Amino acid sequence: MHIQSARLIFRITHAVSLKDKRSVCRSLLDRLRHKFNVSAAEVDSQDVHQKLVIGLSLVSNTAAHAQNCLDEIIRYAEETTEAELVEVEIW
Repeated sequence: MHIQSARLIFRITHAVSLKDKRSVCRSLLDRLRHKFNVSAAEVDSQDVHQKLVIGLSLVSNTAAHAQNCLDEIIRYAEETTEAELVEVEIW
């Protein structure tokens, strides 16, 4: 069993309120959970309206498969959201 986890930090330049941020956050989390069946949640900076920190994790039977899935998730998150991905931390 192999566990892969990551923290994705996004900048939402157009967000002027927490409501704007929550809209981006909910949309991204729902899409990640549905498309990839991963655990994902907002894990930090909940009160900062232009910063979104998403934590995610997945379990796989091989390390290579887990890493490939994580790479695909990161690429998908970066391409399909209006926020700018500024940092990725992988554990």
